[in-house]
Amino acid sequence: MSKRNSQAAKTAARERLREERERQAKKAKAKRQVVVALSVVGVLAAAGGIGYAVVQTNKPDYWEAAADDKLVKPANSSGANGTTVVIGKPEAKKTLELYEDPRCPICATFEQSVGETIEKDVEAGKYKIRFIGASFLDRNLTGEGSKNALSALGAALNVSPEAFLAYKSALYSAEFHPEESKDTFKDDAYLIKVANSVDALKGNKEFQAAVKDGTYDKWALEMSDTFDDSEVEGTPSLMMDGKKLTGSDGQNTPMTPEDFTTAVDKALKG
Repeated sequence: MSKRNSQAAKTAARERLREERERQAKKAKAKRQVVVALSVVGVLAAAGGIGYAVVQTNKPDYWEAAADDKLVKPANSSGANGTTVVIGKPEAKKTLELYEDPRCPICATFEQSVGETIEKDVEAGKYKIRFIGASFLDRNLTGEGSKNALSALGAALNVSPEAFLAYKSALYSAEFHPEESKDTFKDDAYLIKVANSVDALKGNKEFQAAVKDGTYDKWALEMSDTFDDSEVEGTPSLMMDGKKLTGSDGQNTPMTPEDFTTAVDKALKG
């Protein structure tokens, strides 16, 4: 091979090497651009995710939003916000106030023991009964079962006072009342299941729709506020003429029919 050909070959080789380096450089640059672009997208996505999380965190939950809903008062209620729920014969001179939280296990024990006596007394015209519902256990234990059950009670009250009392009794019954730590009443389907044990509510489509649609959610919050604004600190509690009714120990709510009747008879004479 001549020197000229050898030089030409070297020149050609250098040119090929230069071209290959340029291709590699372009390829590397393109790769870097893709990486940068993906990084930017990732940062934006992360920022968007953080922004979404912040928005969701600051977004009011369902019950906070329900506070701004239009108030629907159940039939058979009275008062400015429909939170006065008084059941009984008009000729009954005095009213017994009953304060309960749907999730309260002691309220369930009270209802299972004394509830039937109250219903008989009210039916006999011995006194009227006023119900004040609470939801502080939702705050203390976290959850929404108390509020949701109050809303369902509003739907039952809208059907009739009798349906309300029967449904309240069913909610507190040994068969249906959940453990305090379980937020079972947050489930609309469960509340409807309980209602199907009550003749006036069984298969009642209007009642079921009101539970599912949360028709009385705002009312439930108003009812809960009524309890919070009272001087009563726990449930179950009984009041008549502004005085707390207690059992034989002089401190706690009477938890037996005998203790209850003794306390009520004393209050009726006062």
